[in-house]
Amino acid sequence: MASVSNAGLLQLNGNTSDGEDYSSAVDNVLPLSVVLEETPLSVHAPLVTSFNDRIRPLLDAVDKLRHLKVMQEGIQLPTIVVVGDQSSGKSSVLESLAGINLPRGQGICTRVPLIMRLQHHPDPHPELFLEFFGKTVPTDETNIANAINDATDEIAGGGKGISHTPLTLVVKKNGVPDLTMVDLPGITRVPVHGQPDDIYEQISDIIMEYIKPEESIILNVLSATVDFPTCESIRMSRRVDKTGLRTLAVVTKADKAPEGLLEKVTADDVNIGLGYVCVRNRIGDESYEDARMEEAKLFDTHPLLSKIDKSMVSIPVLAQKLVQIQATIISKCLPEIVRKIGDKLNMNISELKKMPKHLSSVTHAMTAFLQIVGSSKESLRKILVRGEFEEYPDEKRMHCTARLAEMLNQYSVELRTSAENDSSEKFLMEEIAVLEEAKGIGLPNFLPRTAFLTILQRKVKAISGTPIDFVAKVWDYIEDVVLTVLMSHSENYPQLQSSTRRAAQNLIAKMKERSTQVVTDIVEMEKLTDYTCDPEYMMVWRKLMENQNAFNEVMNNNYNPSNILMEGFGEIDVGHLRLYPNVRDEAFDMKMRITAYWKIVLKRLVDCMALHLLFSIQMLVNQDMEKEIVNEVMGCGGGGVEQMLEESPSVAVLRGLAML
Repeated sequence: MASVSNAGLLQLNGNTSDGEDYSSAVDNVLPLSVVLEETPLSVHAPLVTSFNDRIRPLLDAVDKLRHLKVMQEGIQLPTIVVVGDQSSGKSSVLESLAGINLPRGQGICTRVPLIMRLQHHPDPHPELFLEFFGKTVPTDETNIANAINDATDEIAGGGKGISHTPLTLVVKKNGVPDLTMVDLPGITRVPVHGQPDDIYEQISDIIMEYIKPEESIILNVLSATVDFPTCESIRMSRRVDKTGLRTLAVVTKADKAPEGLLEKVTADDVNIGLGYVCVRNRIGDESYEDARMEEAKLFDTHPLLSKIDKSMVSIPVLAQKLVQIQATIISKCLPEIVRKIGDKLNMNISELKKMPKHLSSVTHAMTAFLQIVGSSKESLRKILVRGEFEEYPDEKRMHCTARLAEMLNQYSVELRTSAENDSSEKFLMEEIAVLEEAKGIGLPNFLPRTAFLTILQRKVKAISGTPIDFVAKVWDYIEDVVLTVLMSHSENYPQLQSSTRRAAQNLIAKMKERSTQVVTDIVEMEKLTDYTCDPEYMMVWRKLMENQNAFNEVMNNNYNPSNILMEGFGEIDVGHLRLYPNVRDEAFDMKMRITAYWKIVLKRLVDCMALHLLFSIQMLVNQDMEKEIVNEVMGCGGGGVEQMLEESPSVAVLRGLAML
């Protein structure tokens, strides 16, 4: 056991490299049930044994961890938790173990969790003190009850309410067992005057908080005068320890209800896995020595109580069992506690490394600022330009090249969809109407260019809103990505974050405005004239003109069906065109030319948009973003930063960073 305790103390600094020492030591620890069965317990055993010398270092280690509030970090400590119904004799048991007088009175005396740290003290003069709210209050055996009441009032208020904030009582006294226990408020269902209506629920919450962890040993104090299955403390402990493997029962007032007590503790109808210990409470002004002598006499001579096995009776037996249980559970849990502390420490160190170093000068602040900008630029290059996503492996939103490609493809589909007309109705009628209005004096079968441009402009105007909507959508997405990256890299510099965010938003707004203007210009250029050097135009036009023979056959024979299947258009009703014999051929030719040229227009709108966005993103990452952030932070748009110090804006801001 000593090897385990020494290892435990050495490991409290968070270094977990000696984990093997724990394993070998813990392997030698016997199961709790075996320890309790094989250790001889004499009714005359003193409360303090040689075992204390070996358990004390372990207890000190756990108490130090509790004082350091590791439980608030989610690391549970092995704890003996004392629970019991009100008036079950819980205070008398604790008084007998500690050899001191605890507060007494009507109603709930324990209104806060009382952590009792008992320590054998060779000096005949006891040492007692309370710890709460970060302070230490010394006291003595005469005034301990009043001191506890005063501390309780300070923690939980002067009424009868309760609090989750613990109070620690340290008792260093000759002859007491080395134990650390947590005494909890007694369970009551009916609030008395001055107590809140939900007092039962409040007490239940505190008790469940302490007994739920697997590392807790439940010391359930039961009165011999009641049926055990009806005790509320039994009901609560069974909720978290159904098999009773970590519950020890103390039966008080054995002298008041000796009939049937032997059957109660041997039948074990309530699953008390660690067994029962029956005790006699101290009566009146008895000294603790006299009370122990009377207790020993009772269980030796009483006709009923003397039949109970001596390993199940008396305060000394209870003390020794608690010490052994405590040693076993600490030995079992401490290696895992140290491992958890090491993991938590490593995690906190990792978080600490992310914090900025102390910036003691403008030079240091400038260096930190440039590092933030540089690392942000590199991250944006990876995700916006190079398509590298190791920084955000599981966040598909940040896989920007893939998302931009998806958005561009969707834009292309929307363009084609918005440009499609219903070709099966009024086929060639738009072309005929335009040609009729564009007639002039000249040779027949010459297509007037004004008619072509008129139709082209109508089609371009019909889809002109789609590119502008796409620009807004893309830059909104890029703004979200850029802000995510910038805020991540500057999260430890709150003074810088607002300026950085503002700079990024201003820059994206400018880029969006610039892109909108570029797209508007492209659309206007498409309206202005008709031109392409793409050979696909002539290829598509010739392919479409191959439909003309079939079209003419239908037009020249009124008895032929008026529906015709045309490649590129599907099945079309052309019967209405027999009414326009003089212009339908020119309309047909114009339709095929417009259709072929429109494919080129749509392709240009997509290709130009893609090239413009790629160029703009490159400029954003490599040049514009850094300029905008520097201008913002240096005071060109920082608003109020100049007031930080009566000096140049850049120095003021950088001195502000240095103060972080």
